[in-house]
Amino acid sequence: MALPSFMAKEGVIQMAKVRWGILSTANIGMTKVNPAIQKGQYCEIVAIASRDRQAAERAARQLGVAKAYGSYEELLADAEVDAIYNPLPNHLHVPWSIKALEAGKHVLCEKPIAPTSAEAQHLVDAAKRHPKLKVMEAFMYRFHPQWQRTRELVREGRLGELRAIQAGFSYYLTDPTNIRNQVEAGGGTLLDVGCYPISVARFLYESEPERTFGIVEYDPAMKTDRLVSAVRSRSKFRSMRRRTSRAVFGLGRDMGRARCATRSRCQWQTSIRCRPMPSPNRSWTTRQFRRRSRIR
Repeated sequence: MALPSFMAKEGVIQMAKVRWGILSTANIGMTKVNPAIQKGQYCEIVAIASRDRQAAERAARQLGVAKAYGSYEELLADAEVDAIYNPLPNHLHVPWSIKALEAGKHVLCEKPIAPTSAEAQHLVDAAKRHPKLKVMEAFMYRFHPQWQRTRELVREGRLGELRAIQAGFSYYLTDPTNIRNQVEAGGGTLLDVGCYPISVARFLYESEPERTFGIVEYDPAMKTDRLVSAVRSRSKFRSMRRRTSRAVFGLGRDMGRARCATRSRCQWQTSIRCRPMPSPNRSWTTRQFRRRSRIR
């Protein structure tokens, strides 16, 4: 199935609307993505599915959508659906995206598209078997005019040579029933919010890191990662890599004290901090971390 094509009508070029089906009634879809799709000139939502048919029907009434299904399989079998939006929990992103491809649907999948690189490769391999179908990870910021202009400024050298990015993303979340705090569902801070600093670094540098160093603190009760600090670097001179990418990164009660120091030859470096909840019993102090974790 190809993307809807342009049509000529009375001498005017028009584009057929993409007919979307929504997998699940997830909050991100109901409050953000689905209303945005409905405002698109070339988009319309024709169906929504949930494992609970009543929930699907309520969501359909809220959105003004004609069809509500009590299973995801029913939606994928609908011939009137061109593309699906997949906002399911992280561990269901790859399996249901693959099922959508096999059903002949294009896929827009919520981030992170996969909990592991192996699963991501599994999806890539499946997409190769369906070359006429599109699969995209829903990092919406990449299409925002502000970020498009930011990358233009970097490419043009208007800011000088881009040598380092420092980013932090955190919020308060202690509810053990929340899907983001459930290990078996792909929960944890790195996949939920840490993926944004990683993505934006790749977006602006337009290259991949050669080395990654990080430390993770896990919640003792929920077992998910609740505090992550990482340094990703790419040395300008491969033969001098051990000398050119030295960093010290700290974890402490005052996150503002965490800092990253690099030597001048490091081509680019990204520091990432993601923290969804406070950690009052943190086992590492900033000073201890700096003393024990220097990259040499």
